Amino acid sequence: MPKLSAALQGQVNQKLNSIGPSGIRAFDQKISGIPGLVKLTLGEPGFNTPEHVKEAGIRSIRENDSHYSAQKGTPALRNAISGFLKKRHGLDYDPETEIVATIGATEALAASLAAMLNPGDKVIIPTPAFALYVPLVTIAGGIPVEVDTSKDNFVLTAAKLTETLEHEGDAVKALILTYPNNPTGVEYSEKELQALADVIAKRPMFVVADEIYSELTYGVTHHSIAAMIPEQTILINGLSKSHAMTGYRVGYIAAPADFVKNAAKMHAFLVTAPSNPAQAAAAEALANGLDDPKEMCVQYKKSRDYVIACLDKLGFETVPPKGAFYIFAKIPARYTQNSVDFSTELAEKGKVGVIPGSAFGPGGEGYIRISYAASVEDLHAAMANMAAFVDAEATIA
Repeated sequence: MPKLSAALQGQVNQKLNSIGPSGIRAFDQKISGIPGLVKLTLGEPGFNTPEHVKEAGIRSIRENDSHYSAQKGTPALRNAISGFLKKRHGLDYDPETEIVATIGATEALAASLAAMLNPGDKVIIPTPAFALYVPLVTIAGGIPVEVDTSKDNFVLTAAKLTETLEHEGDAVKALILTYPNNPTGVEYSEKELQALADVIAKRPMFVVADEIYSELTYGVTHHSIAAMIPEQTILINGLSKSHAMTGYRVGYIAAPADFVKNAAKMHAFLVTAPSNPAQAAAAEALANGLDDPKEMCVQYKKSRDYVIACLDKLGFETVPPKGAFYIFAKIPARYTQNSVDFSTELAEKGKVGVIPGSAFGPGGEGYIRISYAASVEDLHAAMANMAAFVDAEATIA
């Protein structure tokens, strides 16, 4: 086993060296070896990829579709993305100049931020937020500005955005807005988005709209801020959540051509292009699988309602999520330890794996994130275990 030369110790990118691993993945790994643990930790859809989507990927392999695709993605996939955005949200994006297919939404975010930011540029990140944003901004040379939304029901209000922009000054280059939100499940209404768009439109800044959970909503309609300020929006989406395709790793960027030109360049330097079978599967999902997420949403809603009812009995306060598949539950006041210690004890003694709220930035401490994208059997077992752990009088069925 080679050992790094002593002269090279510490000779790495210092920005990267200063960033710890993902709090989500690190905690999941920490507790995964506990015997009998029921894991509600990761954002992994509890469904298989639809059959017609899998068949499209298989056909690609059988037809020897094994050569480099266009760097921005196959024409079939970019056309499917363009058609999907038009049907779903009334958005017009030219598949040739305004769309890039990426290795999941993660690479779409990384390429977009790298193409956008110069040293010292500030990026507003409403928190609690997915743990990826701060590291990506930092690595790209930007300065993350985390804004705690916990006192506003986990919604970034137009007033709060205005206050933050006035405080941070002209160095603000972008706002990252994710909705439905991970970890809270909060979805923004059309009115709330329009109010934010009105504020953003007055400034020379981008909004990076991470809409990866846009197909998973409950009783509300998802609206894209790209319909309101398309000239300032970098739209990020993908197939991981909507079609249970996390392992296929297909996402995309949709944005004005002048921005896509540089984002596509960064994308090409990073990965060249996604794999052809994955692109073929994604094109099929978007072209012919618009109804596929509906079945998932029916079950997710049932799971959401069941878990919330159980948590209410156990003394956990929740804001019922309107999208995604997470519940951000407030730890009962009778527990005095922080969210990491509580979650660790819940895993070790209660045999339930969740993610501590502190992994999601300011406003997250005192909460736990529960993923209900699990089997019905696992959810029932987890809730029964939680009931036993908190020694509740309530009976969990």
